[in-house]
Amino acid sequence: MTEFALFDTAIGHCGVCWGEHGITRVQLPEGSEARTRAKVLRDHPGAAETAPPPEIRRAIDEMTALMDGERLDLLDIEVDEGVVPEFHRRVYEITRAIPPGKTLTYGEIAHRLGMPGSAQAVGQALGANPYPIVVPCHRVLAAGGGNGGFSAPGGVDTKLRMLVIEGAIAEEPTLF
Repeated sequence: MTEFALFDTAIGHCGVCWGEHGITRVQLPEGSEARTRAKVLRDHPGAAETAPPPEIRRAIDEMTALMDGERLDLLDIEVDEGVVPEFHRRVYEITRAIPPGKTLTYGEIAHRLGMPGSAQAVGQALGANPYPIVVPCHRVLAAGGGNGGFSAPGGVDTKLRMLVIEGAIAEEPTLF
């Protein structure tokens, strides 16, 4: 059975789902606590909102601290990759190694995979990332430092906010 908890961060109310093998999903803010809860329950019908066990409480505390600007890598947080395709696992492993305040491009990850030319596949894997914040897909940019996409709620604006908090970019650009 999936269990979940909501928690407040500098970017809004997030959610975390877990099972017996670790975190199964991190839900970025949907604009309000109620909408985040509704999204979690839509994606996980029958999930139970409960007090998190100690290891999940620690993960929540670390994600919250990261979103407050602390330089944490979150590598100690266990995620359940049971249903994650092998290629995605490899992409997530490289992405998790990007330190706060740093970025890579989709192409650089493809190169590190030993698969030059697979930047689009890397982007698709990151677009399916069930563990944003823990697997920091917001730290992956398009070639030349472009924003790329961000499929989480708030889109690229959320990505930019997270990068500003971490010090990877100086400030959110003003869009005209």
